[in-house]
Amino acid sequence: MSVAAADLRIAIGKLRRRLRDEVSLGDLTWSQVAVLGHLERDGPATVTALAQVEGVRPQSMGATIGALEAAGMVSGASHPTDGRQTLWSLTQRCRDLVKVSRAAREDWLLRTIRAQLTPEEQDVLAKAAPLLKRIAEA
Repeated sequence: MSVAAADLRIAIGKLRRRLRDEVSLGDLTWSQVAVLGHLERDGPATVTALAQVEGVRPQSMGATIGALEAAGMVSGASHPTDGRQTLWSLTQRCRDLVKVSRAAREDWLLRTIRAQLTPEEQDVLAKAAPLLKRIAEA
């Protein structure tokens, strides 16, 4: 089974890189994209909370948030219970960009699956998808 695990790790890594390459992120760094992903999945957060999730110092996360704010991707609002803190969230512009980016990646993946796999292989892949999701969420 270790061969299967190694093969799966390699295949998922290659697929992930291909999906990233399918859509230009403009001038955003991967660390900025990771922060946007956290805000999209988990909702508004403080710089401190984002720094903890990403495993960086709050000062470094502050610089990342500053760049994202300058790019119009995030906006800050006063924390409802601690006015000393700011809650950062995605702007509508960013949400729209994420939606377009996701659709482009899914379109590429769908076209590639249809072009590269037989109908039987497509069925196998469809049946494996929930298993891969379970592994990813473990």
